[in-house]
Formats: sequence, structure tokens, C-alpha cells
Amino acid sequence: MEQKNNLFYRDTWVDIDLTQIEQNIISIKNTLPKGKEIFAVVKANGYGHGAVEVAESAIRSGVGGLAVAFIDEALVLRNGGITHPILVLGASRPQDVPLAQKNKLTLTVFRQDWLVEAEGWLDSSIPVKVHVKIDTGMARLGVRTMEEFLAMTDWIESHKGIELDGVFTHFAKADEDDQSFMLEQRDKFVQYVEALPKKPKYIHHSNSGATIKIPDDPTNMVRVGIAMYGLLPSEEMKNEMPAGVAESFSLHSRLIHVKKVEAGEPVSYGSTYHTKEAAWIGTIPIGYADGWLRRLQGADVLVGGVRCEIVGRICMDQCMILLPTEYPLGTQVTLVGKQGTEQISMGEVAAKSETIQYEIPCIISSRVPRRYFREGKDTKVINPLLK
Repeated sequence: MEQKNNLFYRDTWVDIDLTQIEQNIISIKNTLPKGKEIFAVVKANGYGHGAVEVAESAIRSGVGGLAVAFIDEALVLRNGGITHPILVLGASRPQDVPLAQKNKLTLTVFRQDWLVEAEGWLDSSIPVKVHVKIDTGMARLGVRTMEEFLAMTDWIESHKGIELDGVFTHFAKADEDDQSFMLEQRDKFVQYVEALPKKPKYIHHSNSGATIKIPDDPTNMVRVGIAMYGLLPSEEMKNEMPAGVAESFSLHSRLIHVKKVEAGEPVSYGSTYHTKEAAWIGTIPIGYADGWLRRLQGADVLVGGVRCEIVGRICMDQCMILLPTEYPLGTQVTLVGKQGTEQISMGEVAAKSETIQYEIPCIISSRVPRRYFREGKDTKVINPLLK
């Protein structure tokens, strides 16, 4: 896929396959009971894929709503023309309730003193929808006792301007083979739900891992994040993903310099690498300021469908690779994705980084442009540097 216009001027970019995201959602949706809604999680700029673009694709695939981490992320979607329901999963300030009302955002609540303070800010003529979060074992956000939970839900029911739209919890170990703690959390959550005299519209606990592991549980909504992008919640789940789910994110660069160096020559800062024999060394314009971190020294990239090692320390804006032969300037280099029969998966990069797949696309910085494709045709380029 060649660049057709000058929307970026450094040969490093991300390609996002929107059709694949849509297929991933449909594949996951097909495993769920009829009537169970999906809320697509597009926080952290759509896990680095682009929040508005992913949200649009998720809506095309029939999701019931979207979820983000905080109000600012929700406003990015509203400003991008998204009108679907948006659930803010994290904490919001009471004084920002009018903003949520104006933009029809659903807020997460987990403290009664928050409700009391928020009442002083809200416009009672425009009800703000809330989801009460229950802490069943994550120890992050959420009410921790039944007494606290029922006091909050009773308060909401008795006050105009606040509408109980949902209750939820979050699993701490849903992506592990051992499901005992997840099921313990689920059973505790069910006790809270059963104690409600009147059930809200949405009852949900499943993230991607739980959505795939227990698709037929009695809740009526799931929150799908990492799996929607074709990535694994954990390596333990690599054989459990629905058929048709695949990665939509690929990362590319180009050779900007190729030189022949003699045996024993140092490469990059600190001279941590020396050539073992006379070799061709290529330079590509991507570095740790782009999210391609120093710990990826020694990782492979693809050039001409062949694996080539990153040698020497990764610099802020560039890094060097060991080539099997001389390649022309401008030759494409793939850091994540496919070339011919070879592929460097997000899982491989995560393993080399000693982290999880979530982290890799999220840390590819905004100075790396995103190109979007649907059915093989380019739709747009997002380059925040040139806005």
C-alpha cells in the first residue's frame, strides 16, 4: 500500500485495517447469545488504533455502545461525530456532571459522597445516566459492601436528575486458565444484582477474556476491548479466540541509509553491538520517542520478507538493522505485521518486551501517522503533528 499524498514526511507509519476490526467484532458477536449487547472499548485512543475511526467501525458492526476511560476521551468521540451511547469507565469529578449531561455521557459512580456533591451541580431536567461499579476483587474502583451498594442505588432511585442505567464489576484474572477467582468474583457480583429490587438496563462484568470464556452467562452486556483489535488478552488464550479474529494493526518504516561496515565495528550508542563479520547495516527512522523502546534491541523486523535483527541500541528517532545483503534505499521495513510468508505478531513484540500485547499499540506515539484502510482501499491518514 503506497502513500498517495503528502500527509506525513517521515517514512514511518501505522496501517489500520478497519475491515478486520469489523470482522473481529462480528466474530465475537456470533459467539454470544442473541440479545446480548457489546460495548466496544475505545479508550487510550482505541488502544493506539484511533478512537473515532475504531468507534465508527464498531458501530458499523452493530455494537450497542462505546466505553472510554475518562470524559476527555468521550468528548473526542462526540467531537468526531459519534452519537452512540458512551460509558465513562473511570472516575469523573462531580463538577463535570453538567458536561456529561450536555454530551449525553454515562458516568461510573462508586461513592455516595460523590452523588451528594454531584447533585449540587446537575440540571435535574436532563437526567445523567450512571453505572454503579462494584469491587468484587480488583481493589481498584467500586463499592465494597452490600450496605454501601444498596444505600447508593436507593439514593439514586429517590433523586431526580440521576438515572441508574447499569451495574458492573471488573474481573482481575479473566484471561487465565484457572477460572476459580473469576467465578468467585462473578458469584459475588450476582449476589449484588439479586439484591436489587429493580434491575437497571445494563448488567455487565465481562471484559474480552471473560466474554470469550463464559459467553452464555446471564448478564446482558459485555465490554470488548483487546479482542476487538485482534489481540490476545493473554498468551494462555491463544487457542480460545473465535475464528476470524486477527490483528488489524501493522507498523512499517523504510530504509533511509544502507552502508557496508567491516568486522568488529561498533553500532549505535554505547557500542553494545559489534559486527561479527563484514556486514550491511540499514538505518530506519523509528526510535523510542515513537514507542519503539530500547528494550527491543535484538528484536526482528522484516525486509523483503526476511527476518533481520535490530542491532545496537535503539535511538530516540532511529535504529539500525543487520541486513543479509544490500537493499535499495526506500525498501519497506515491517516491524509489526506480514511480509510474504513471514509475520511479526504483536505477541512476538510483547514477549520480546517482557510485557502484554495491550501495551505495544498503546505506546506507539502520536508522532507516528495512522493510515486507515477498508476493504483494501485507503480511507484517511491521521497525523497529529500536522493538524
